[in-house]
Amino acid sequence: MQLRQALHSAVVQLEAAGIDAARISAEALAFHVLGCERAYLFAHPERELTESEQSAYGQLVSRRVSGEPLQYLTGHQEFWKADFLVTPAVLIPRPETEHLIEVVLDLVHRFVLGPHLKIIDVGTGSGAIAVTLACELPQAEVYAVDLSAEALDVARRNAERLQARVCFVQSDVLKAVPRDASFDFVVSNPPYVGLDEADKVQEVVKHYEPHMAVFAGEQGLDVIRRLIPQASEALRSRGWLLMEIGYSMAEAVMALLQDWQNVHVVPDLAGIPRVIVARKP
Repeated sequence: MQLRQALHSAVVQLEAAGIDAARISAEALAFHVLGCERAYLFAHPERELTESEQSAYGQLVSRRVSGEPLQYLTGHQEFWKADFLVTPAVLIPRPETEHLIEVVLDLVHRFVLGPHLKIIDVGTGSGAIAVTLACELPQAEVYAVDLSAEALDVARRNAERLQARVCFVQSDVLKAVPRDASFDFVVSNPPYVGLDEADKVQEVVKHYEPHMAVFAGEQGLDVIRRLIPQASEALRSRGWLLMEIGYSMAEAVMALLQDWQNVHVVPDLAGIPRVIVARKP
């Protein structure tokens, strides 16, 4: 079978299954199997696929047809300026989380925070936040924690690939972090979807992404309720806490931060409340 025929067949199957951006998925799976750049697909449509290539491609297309995320099939997802490894053990990094990176960098530059900057990322998953901040702020001492040992393995691999200096610690929120570890920033994209809103979550998220990275109790606040007081203990005086939140959570989270200062919400490009910012007194 020629490459053009395989691509056409894949697109037809994916479109019939209602998969969004079917052609993008078909092409991404093809250059993943062939180990080539995207341009190769257009330059060599007549290329004959070997039996093993046809088999591997067909299996991946079938899995995509069933709804499995493209990122888990290829093992990659772009975030910020880099390519991150992802597995079903970690949440797939999303563009919305880049707003958290932007806010941290803005605060660092606006307040001219010094060379001894200490940052900790809680629930690091793939390491997207911690690794990105370590690359953008090479002078900073960056830590990352996660309850999942499998997630930490993925995050470590990303740090190594991107030559980022990050210290990884297995911890339930900040429990395993020394109480005297004074940080300038505690940042987190915690699980924030409530079980009472599970019916509003995309099926692909419910069925394929790690449950504990998505859901946090009935109202989605269970982890945030624990994170806020633990962050207060871990932060230096005048240190910052930044959290990504769900679209309807701003009021509830701000109520939990009534003893903090400079509490405000940063919206994303769609105007949806996305990042909560608070400063320890």
